[in-house]
Parts: sequence; C-alpha cells; structure tokens
Amino acid sequence: MRALAAWCVARRRLVVLLWIALLLGATAASRAVGSDYTNSFTLPKTPSTEAINLLKAVSPKVSGDTEQIVVGTSGGARVTDGDVRARVEAMLGRVGRLRHVSEIASPYGAQGAGRISSSGTVAFATVTFDVLAQNLSDSFATTFVRTARSGDGPGVRVAVSGQLAEQSNPRTLGGTGPGILLAGVVLLLVFGSVFAMALPLVSALVSLGTAVALIGLLSHLLKMPQFSSQLVLLVGLGVGVDYALFIVTRHRQGLLAGRDVPASIVEAVDTSGRAVLFAGITVCIALLGMFALGVSFLYGLAVAAARGVALTMLAAITLLPALLGFIGPKILSRRQKRELATTGPRVVGAGSKGFWSRWADVVRARPVLPAVGALAVVVVVALPFFSLRLGSSDQGNDPPGTTTRQAYDLLARGFGPGFNGPLQLVSVVHDSAEQAALRRVVEAVGAQPDVARVSPPVVVPDNRGSEVVLVEAYPRSAPQDAATTDLVEHLRARTVPAALGGSSLTVYVGGTTAVFVDFAKVLSAKLALFIGVVVLLSFLLLAFVLRSLVIPLISAAMNMLSIGAAFGVVVAVFQWGWAGGLIGVSRTGPVEAFLPVMLFAILFGLSMDYQVFLVTRIHEEWLKSGDNATAVRRGLAATGKTITAAALIMIFVFGSFVFGGEPVIKEFGLGLAGGILIDAVVIRMAIVPALMLLTGSSNWWLPGRLDRLLPRIGFDPGPGAPGPGAAPEAEPAGAVQPASPR
Repeated sequence: MRALAAWCVARRRLVVLLWIALLLGATAASRAVGSDYTNSFTLPKTPSTEAINLLKAVSPKVSGDTEQIVVGTSGGARVTDGDVRARVEAMLGRVGRLRHVSEIASPYGAQGAGRISSSGTVAFATVTFDVLAQNLSDSFATTFVRTARSGDGPGVRVAVSGQLAEQSNPRTLGGTGPGILLAGVVLLLVFGSVFAMALPLVSALVSLGTAVALIGLLSHLLKMPQFSSQLVLLVGLGVGVDYALFIVTRHRQGLLAGRDVPASIVEAVDTSGRAVLFAGITVCIALLGMFALGVSFLYGLAVAAARGVALTMLAAITLLPALLGFIGPKILSRRQKRELATTGPRVVGAGSKGFWSRWADVVRARPVLPAVGALAVVVVVALPFFSLRLGSSDQGNDPPGTTTRQAYDLLARGFGPGFNGPLQLVSVVHDSAEQAALRRVVEAVGAQPDVARVSPPVVVPDNRGSEVVLVEAYPRSAPQDAATTDLVEHLRARTVPAALGGSSLTVYVGGTTAVFVDFAKVLSAKLALFIGVVVLLSFLLLAFVLRSLVIPLISAAMNMLSIGAAFGVVVAVFQWGWAGGLIGVSRTGPVEAFLPVMLFAILFGLSMDYQVFLVTRIHEEWLKSGDNATAVRRGLAATGKTITAAALIMIFVFGSFVFGGEPVIKEFGLGLAGGILIDAVVIRMAIVPALMLLTGSSNWWLPGRLDRLLPRIGFDPGPGAPGPGAAPEAEPAGAVQPASPR
C-alpha cells in the first residue's frame, strides 16, 4: 500500500488523466452502444415456470407477455357508445399491427362481455405477445404504450398495465442530487475546509460515473434489472464518500502531527486506505454471495453493485491520493493551520479532548451499562422483523402519473383489484376424460370465495393431437395481498388436486402473480444458505486481518443485530404503514421478495466497514501499547467523530432516495438509512467497545498453529512501534480508569 500511495502521489498528473480517460471512454462507449436492462429471471421447477414452458412448447404465440389496455369513460359516456367504441377499436387495430403482438382479446368481441364493467364505464382488452416482456426493449415498450394511449379523447382515458408497460414508466436517479448536496454539507461541517469537502465527492462521483457507464455496457452480457443503475448510485455514493472521508481524515491527522504532505498521504493510505481495501472487499464478498442463491435475477444485480463498490474503493486508494498531492496543506482548515503554526505538531486521537474522548472514558469505566442500554434499543427497533411478509408490490404502488398506476386504479374501480393480476390455469388435454376433469377444475376454482371470475377456456391445438387449454382466474384481492398468495397456495395444494381426483391431467397455476409468489418462496428457502456463506467468508477475512477469533464473532453477531433493526424499520413503514405518508407510501403491502437478500448483502458489508475502521484503529493501539483497555479507549476516541460523520453522510445519501425513484428504491433507501443509524451510532459506538472491554485481552487470541497457517494481511502500526507486551503508554491526564482491570 505504501508503494502504491507513493507512486500515485509522485505521478499524480498521470493518475488523474487515466481516471478522466476511463470516465470519458466508458461514458462514450455506453452512449454509443446503449444499455439492455431487463427484469427477467427464471425459476426452474416451479409451477409458474412449468406453465410458461408448456405454452412455449406448444404455441409460442400465446406464451409471451400479457398486457391489459384499460379504457375508462367520464362525463356520462359509456364504453359501448358508438363513438367511444369506434375510437377504441381503431386504437386496438393499430396495436395489433405492432410486431410481436400475436392476439388481442377485445371487450367488443364474442366473449368480451366479461371485459366490460357492470357500470359500463370501464373495459379492458388483453394483448398477448409472442415473447416475454423481458425480451422486449424499452423503446418498444414506449411505442406500445404510446400506441395504446392514442385512443385517448374527450371523455375517454386509456392506460396500460403489465410488465411491458412498467418498462415504459420514466425512471429517475432517485435522490442522487439531494444526497450529494447533503453529503457536501456534512463534509464541510466536519472538515471546515472546502477542499477537504470537495475531494471525497470528486473521488466518489468520478468512480460512480465510470461504474454506471460500464454497468450499462455489461447489461448486454448479463441480465440486469432496470433499477440496477439506481442501486449502484445509492450504494456507491454512500461508500465512496465514506472511504474517501476516512483517508482524508487520517491524512489531516498526519499533517497535524508534523509530517510533510507526501509522507502523510502515504501513511493515510497505508492505514486507513488498507482498512478501505478490506472493507470494500467485504462488501463485494457479501454482494457476490448472492450467487449462492442460484436465482439468475440476482446475478447481474450483484455484479453491478459489486463493480460500483470496487471502483469507488479503487478511486479512494489511487485517485484520492493523487488529488491530495495537488491540494497540499490546503486540506487543513484555517483554524488547524493557525493551531499548527502556533502550538506546533500534535498527535490527534489518543489524548484528544472532546465528546468522543469523554464518551470513551465513560464506556471504559462502566462497559456493562452502555452495552445493555444500547442492546435494548436495538431489540425494540428490530421487533417488527418477526412480522416480515415477503411478496411483490403491485402496480398500485407506482407513482400516480404513470400509465400502470392509472390502469390499476381503473381496473380496481370497474372490476376489483384482483383483475390487475389474473391467475392462469394451464394444462394439456389428451382425451375426453381429461376434458371432463378440466371442467371440474374450472368449476371448483370458480366456486372459490376468493375468486371473482373465471374466463372461458382458450384452446390451443397441439401438433401431437392433444390440446393446450388456458383459463384465467381473477382473484378478488389485489396481487400483492396476502389473501392472493394464500389463494395460489390453496388452489395448488387443495382445490385443483381435489377436483382432478384420480385423473391423469396435470394443471399448472401460473401467471405473473403466481410467478412472484414462487419467487418469494424460492428466495426464502435459500436465504439461510446465503447468510451462512456471507457470514463465514467475512469471518475468515476479518480473522486474517486482525489475527483474532473473538472479534470476528462479535462482528458477525453485531452485524446481524443491525440488519434485524433495518428490517424492523422497513416492516414498520412499508408493511404496517407507520409514518408511510411522510415518504409517499400510500398503500401498505409486502416487502419485496428479493429485498432481504440485497439488503442483507449491502448492509452486512457496510456494517463491516465501520467494524473494520473501528477495530483496526483499536488494533493499532493494541500493537503500540499492549493494553486492551487503553487500546479500546484510544481507538474509540480517535474514530468516534469520523465514523459517526461517515454514518451521517450515508444516512443522508440513502435517506434522500426515499423521496424519489421506484418503490423498491424507497425500501432500499429507508432500510439502509435505518440500519446504518443503528449500526454506527448504537452498535459500533457502544456495544462493540463495551464487549471488547469485557472480553479483555482475549480479543486478540488466536491459536498458535492457526496463526502460523493464516496469511499475514493485517495492519502494521508502522516502523518502530512496540508490539503487544510493551509498556503501555501514559493515558492523558483526567482519563477515567476502568472499574476492573482487563
């Protein structure tokens, strides 16, 4: 690290030019090639996937995406009025001429009576494509929605619902702008210097700009969800500013201690920069651990987020040192420059005064009290986690101005919310006996109290002499409701098998709503494996770094606590509706099925960031003094202000995304902001140092044989520093001594 830092400072012009060239080159290539984001995923061996595969094998024309074009009238007009009908039919004709459109079931057709509401003011047409929505471009989605909405007119409103229509909704960068502004304000307050405020932002933005461009290019090779760029910005902006903040803080401390600029930069990168490196690696490990789930939807998302973190980490240890070399002593505030000129060099941290020094004395004197109090706070915040319900939010949660939200509201008004997510009964019928069995199934499904209506069967001839039959069943409840999930499970487990009796017929319950039910089920089943893999890998990495078994165990337990608190906040707001109106949450519903996986990966990695920054500083002091209590006290006093400032930046960045972007980004933003608040302020500043004081020198225990086997990739306090067992350095006057020696 020292050699890398020295090279970056000595050749700072070259380093800056290389980063600029990478940013401009990646951006130009991304604009030339474009992106290919898609929300596609596969769930092998699930009933919903079997239904899709069956339709694909028999008739690709009916196996693709299904969208609903919804027509609503006002001012006393009805959808059956001559002028309204002429307008709608002309629009459907234009839609039918679009490529990939294989069939349109019109409300004015032979079986269209069930597609017109009893009031006569709402109707819908079902458009079937020959490919799935994930295989259609955003530009085609926009063309499709624009063509459908060409039927708008006086007293007539047309909207579209479905996965393809969702792709046409405008996407924003969420709270990127406000997040950058708030991060800048916090940095200015912490550093008191415009240069010190600007450099972390410049480092983060250059790396993030490069990351977003490269991810757009990578979307042509890997399937990445449409919100991938938003997620990368959300996570990358927070960690990028934080990584730079820790290095800049350590550099300023070096200048105040009397080092010259190059030596101070090298020392900062060799200590805090090394912590940045391992913290970033931990985040990437946690993200890439999602490959253990075996769900293709998450692969591209994991790679995108990991690439964003990796580039911000690389910028912090290369671009930032080069920029610091250009700035020189201007990185200090005016007050610090005056103090340095007046009083001379001083060591910042161990003997410093202020709130965090006093708080470190309090924790050292009575470690049990802050540990118990902080643990009680975390447990209370985490309690809602035990009510977590996974699912997929429906289009009734989309912003009011979008076509999907308008279509949802029209369908709910005219027919009921369940018409926004019909279920599909798909089967292959070979003979008359199986035809009779299918009729029994359709009758039994239609008789269910939670089913509003069953459509007439659609028969698709099979080239092998059999028939594939498709029947749509409309639930009474909304797609995201627990009642709809229960209905899917009930139909599969009881209703359909009971109606089939001893028949050889197989009936699959599919459709978009059923796909998301299966998605939640698959992820829930593999969540324990994923958590185990991530925790084990991070434990091993921290053991390598700190030459300890106790501290990695404490870290894993504390990370699980902070993640539980994050989920508690998400459940309370999005599922229970507490204070949801303050952030634009108008409907309660389930937590997105993949959110626990993503939130765990990201928050576990970020929590490990703070653990690494805190404990590595304590480890430095331990190697210098050989006294555990002294090391914990000094490490907490030296890092408390920086860690809480870094956490505050992350909270502002993540919190700003709550007020913009897609609903899933709101959940990410709130969960990450709440988790970071609990983790950095409550857990790292109270519980962790208290536990390290209570465990004493056992913190640094590692069996001799294991110590010899593990590679030495830890942190060196620098040449000439005494190791453990050396005489402890004197504590500052007035420091509170521990209640009992450890």
